Amino acid sequence: MRGLVGEKILIFNVNWLGDVLFSTATIRNIRRNFPESFIACIIPSRCYPVLKDNPNLDEIIIFDENDRHKGIFERLNFVRSLREKDFDIVFLLHRSFSRALICRLAGIPKRIGHYTKKRGFLLTQKIMPPPRDSLHRIDYYLDIIERAGLKVEDRYTEFYLSDEDTKLAQEFLNKNSVSNKDFLVAINPGGNWLSKRWPKEYWAELADKLIESLGAKVVITGAHSDQSLAVQIKEKMKFKPIIACGVFNLKQLGALAKEASLFITADSGPMHIANSVGAKKIIAIFGPTSLEITGPYPLKNTIILQKNVGCVIPCYDLKCRDNRCMKAISPDDVIQAIKL
Repeated sequence: MRGLVGEKILIFNVNWLGDVLFSTATIRNIRRNFPESFIACIIPSRCYPVLKDNPNLDEIIIFDENDRHKGIFERLNFVRSLREKDFDIVFLLHRSFSRALICRLAGIPKRIGHYTKKRGFLLTQKIMPPPRDSLHRIDYYLDIIERAGLKVEDRYTEFYLSDEDTKLAQEFLNKNSVSNKDFLVAINPGGNWLSKRWPKEYWAELADKLIESLGAKVVITGAHSDQSLAVQIKEKMKFKPIIACGVFNLKQLGALAKEASLFITADSGPMHIANSVGAKKIIAIFGPTSLEITGPYPLKNTIILQKNVGCVIPCYDLKCRDNRCMKAISPDDVIQAIKL
């Protein structure tokens, strides 16, 4: 497939922060194949900061299927707006039937994506998907464009920060008496799956040890929804951490992660943001998820902690109440990893 001057390209992206970050490799490689084309990308609003300022995109289009585009009339208006943009090609990174249908109704003539029985008739170029969990997510999305005939040159994620993002992160640290000489540790205790979360008692114990034994300044990061979790961790501690939950947007969180001496997290979107901005050192606590599928890439600044507890990995039991895979990793294991 060769890009033609003037073609309008659409990328219908996926829904989760980490996966959208993984897709930046696909976006960059599409741009290389269509250097003179107009390229737009559809994402939910919560993922907008991941692609904001990405130079490989000319437009970001918001599609919130569970909010502003939930109803049938809202969906039809969205289809109408896409039709008016007159796209020539869409790469469907998302596997859903509804997104393929939207692109068909919007009159996009070339619709390329992984084949499924339900939506196969809606695609003009059907890419047979690889076996489940056989590829890292970066390669899973690149697989679509490579097998569609595009050239793929590299596979790494990108997350762009502005000077203002860095300035705001530094101002927050200065306000909380953190200097560039301090051993600053950012900990990220949240996560979209409860089964991927490390016990809050462990976070409290680890943070106390970081402060008492290593003289660290500890910042607890997260969204507004993580504030309660951060307070619970703080209440279990002897020392006082700095709570930054709800203070930063994703861009500013990336700037904070870049400033930190160490970023400690579970498998989550913020882990991939920290990796994408080149955080100095990351310790990632893995339990039910697979490094080979959703691990940070590249791994040059990252230490992965994961223990074999006899469960099948990856595990998609979101209702698991045992959480033994995460509990198997102790605060002392993390301290030992810091000293490596």
